[in-house]
Amino acid sequence: MRADALRRTVAAAAVAVLLAAGGCTTGGAAKDTDGTSGADRAGARSGTMRGITLPSWYRTDYDSPAADRYLRGIRATGARWVTFTPTWYQNRVTDTSPHTTEETASDTSLRHIVGRAHGLGLKVMIKPHIDLPGDEDRADIRPRDRAAWFTSYRRFITHYADLAADTRTEQFTVGTELAGVSGDTAAWAGVVRAVRDHYDGPLTYAANYDEYRKIHFWKDLDLIGIDAYWPLSARPTDDPARLRRAWRPIRDELAAYARGQNRRILFTEAGYVSQRGATTAPYSWTVSRRPAPAEQAAAYRALLDSFTGRRWWAGVCWWMWDDWPDSGETPVKLAYTPRGKPAERVLREKWGAS
Repeated sequence: MRADALRRTVAAAAVAVLLAAGGCTTGGAAKDTDGTSGADRAGARSGTMRGITLPSWYRTDYDSPAADRYLRGIRATGARWVTFTPTWYQNRVTDTSPHTTEETASDTSLRHIVGRAHGLGLKVMIKPHIDLPGDEDRADIRPRDRAAWFTSYRRFITHYADLAADTRTEQFTVGTELAGVSGDTAAWAGVVRAVRDHYDGPLTYAANYDEYRKIHFWKDLDLIGIDAYWPLSARPTDDPARLRRAWRPIRDELAAYARGQNRRILFTEAGYVSQRGATTAPYSWTVSRRPAPAEQAAAYRALLDSFTGRRWWAGVCWWMWDDWPDSGETPVKLAYTPRGKPAERVLREKWGAS
């Protein structure tokens, strides 16, 4: 057996162990057409990721005195996973080399918070990001020299793969929403091979909801990752039933795709601001200036009602728990965080928090 095939086998075994412990795994082929038996659903329900992202915006965020409080708050929702997002930046979409800045979480702080999370009984996914200045979209990255960019990217991503291995991080993401380069299948296969040389755990890629069908290297990964920001309504609504109806055709499409790829689907991100109209554009931080916590809560409920228990669905990591003190540009009452809002009560109910 080739070394990379052996690593895939080891990763698949690790995935199975995580599922048995309430983690997130591929679980082999998705054999149902979308429904499953009651027994299958009961088993799947306990084997999906219940996660929340805690992003960083500055090098010392993960060292913040607020870190323990945030992690305890995440665990109190019934979450069993937390995702961390160290971020490098490039100045222009055509640049060939991302780099650290003062907004990049330090390695020391990342190691520290992974240890804190493990100490609280939370599993960890590390999901490194590449970003651009201001409001520019990372999906627009199209380097002028792609070979040079991928060389730099492998250096970036294997750095974090080493850190994930050293900290016994349970799962790793090899890229996030890089639609401008994610069509370079051979280059990404090389990225995945490089990561597997450094890290033995389960791997995914976080494709945007309008990108995942354009990815042709899922076979090299253990999970299909989707950032699930599908618009669900043409106008604001806080009716969960209406939102569940909107999810049905998307769910059917995803079930078929999971079967075709022989992989389970993880929502590597999903989230809604607590603003009126959040369900019309879940990817937007600035839908309106009118608070709408009921609309946010309805969206949380509809997603969990629609997907929980589907054998092919590997769970969700919500975006996001909170901004760090004094760092948030969006007022808490309008932000993605569910903390202290009706959406948090939905999580506690659905995830069985004590």
